[in-house]
Amino acid sequence: MRLLEMKKKALALIEELNPDSKLLTDDPDISAKINEVVNQIMYDLARVKKISKYVELEVHKGDLIDFEMLAGESGYEIYQIGTVGGVNFSPRANGTILKMLEDGTAEIDVFVYPERITEKTKDSAYEFELSDDALEIMPYGIAADLLASDVSANYGNVYLQRYEAKKQMLDPRYKMTQFTVEGGVYI
Repeated sequence: MRLLEMKKKALALIEELNPDSKLLTDDPDISAKINEVVNQIMYDLARVKKISKYVELEVHKGDLIDFEMLAGESGYEIYQIGTVGGVNFSPRANGTILKMLEDGTAEIDVFVYPERITEKTKDSAYEFELSDDALEIMPYGIAADLLASDVSANYGNVYLQRYEAKKQMLDPRYKMTQFTVEGGVYI
């Protein structure tokens, strides 16, 4: 899904969509803050339905590897290390730094934030990296934040409750392993 589609969904939800407007809405307050709100909700969902990336890194005994080194030229903002294989290591600083205990190729799975959305982000070019199930609840979070300051009707709170309830139902796994037990199990 592209940013343009997400904005249309969120603005339609709060009945502020004007498809004839270049900004998609006639409300100047909404058009001024929508990109930042979308980015904020996207980051929130990325912590629940994580986006993983794989990094291979040639390391030497004693190297200290941190998030910045793992990001390399990818530009991704890494916020958590998942698994490490290929070499022995010792986690340091609450798992934000890896001390390599031998030479070799470290095979590292990391969790990243998606590419940041700014006011300069092109609606038709930006494609979300979140899973479809996370994208389907995203408009409710956007609607809640866009209407948070509208205390007269309290619609922001209605959308916030719906967003939080749907977010709780998100399954953080991407794959579900299936197995069958035949013949029973003795415990």
